[in-house]
Amino acid sequence: MMRRTVVLTLTAACVLGVAQQAKEVEKLAPYYPTPETIVEKMLKLGELKADEKTFDLGSGDGRIVIMAAQKFRAIATGVEFDADLWKQSTDRIKSLGLEKRARIIQGDIMKQDYAAADLITVYLLPASNDKVRPLLEKQLKKGTRIVAHDFEMSGWTAEKTEQVDDDGEGRSHTLYLYRR
Repeated sequence: MMRRTVVLTLTAACVLGVAQQAKEVEKLAPYYPTPETIVEKMLKLGELKADEKTFDLGSGDGRIVIMAAQKFRAIATGVEFDADLWKQSTDRIKSLGLEKRARIIQGDIMKQDYAAADLITVYLLPASNDKVRPLLEKQLKKGTRIVAHDFEMSGWTAEKTEQVDDDGEGRSHTLYLYRR
């Protein structure tokens, strides 16, 4: 009976630990991949240049990071907490031989350092943009560009707004360029 109690206690402690860990990383947006045509428009709007450092917040399958490294020759970092998406994007980066220019951090976007960024891309929900904004205001250097997809950063004035009426998949998009 004592052994059973210890096992149950340890099991309960493990479950509580996992639940606590899940609480610490708040999901700021559902996974909804950005069409490739929009990815390219985001990076062009952000004026991404070779060897600049770019971060994609909530990088999903890594498509923005991969295009930034492959087509724009940038040093690209994605941040993704979902283990499956992290693995999928990391494996794709390796298969394309982009490890020197691209990487995905498995972690919480709210616990990263973006001070080196020249460009930040973000496709989060409006409430999530509100949560991320103070972190970016604190960390980003003067001149850093931020491109937000579909949802504005409240409290900031967009330097440029680009409306894409059809992405090839029958949906419209709005891109917002901000500069710190």
